Amino acid sequence: MLKRKPLIAAIVVVVGAVGWYAFRPEKLFVNEAVNEEFPAANANSSNAPQAIYSGSFHGVAHETNGTATIYRLPDGKRVLRFTNFATSNGPDVNVYLVAADHANDNETVTNAGFVSLGSIKGNVGDQNYDLPANLDLNKYRSVVIWCKRFGVNFGTAPLTAT
Repeated sequence: MLKRKPLIAAIVVVVGAVGWYAFRPEKLFVNEAVNEEFPAANANSSNAPQAIYSGSFHGVAHETNGTATIYRLPDGKRVLRFTNFATSNGPDVNVYLVAADHANDNETVTNAGFVSLGSIKGNVGDQNYDLPANLDLNKYRSVVIWCKRFGVNFGTAPLTAT
């Protein structure tokens, strides 16, 4: 019986460490704020960034707010910008563009196809994501905040032309 206690204690420690790594419970209480500046542009209105698509975030599995706007910069690059953005924090949260008019559930994201723009920079604040040059914006019409670890759609912003 005494020899089992160290084994049981070791199992509890391992299970606890794996559970912490998988769920990252501290992220439920800690916001990661970011406040990126908008890419610099000439004040001349003919050379200013142009908003080409925009949409408002709404929550799916977690409350999510703010605006997603795709801009064309004077040099031709396109940037996705979040303004007044807020969502829940979590492990392995990413930004996806989804090939659907409205990715309002998990199945739409996984079935319609998506392009990952990488890990979310912060769960609160203004932030920018560069878009691939060859990305077809007629196909990818929703922005999704996606938790890869659990396959969950935190929130979405359907995009419409501006």
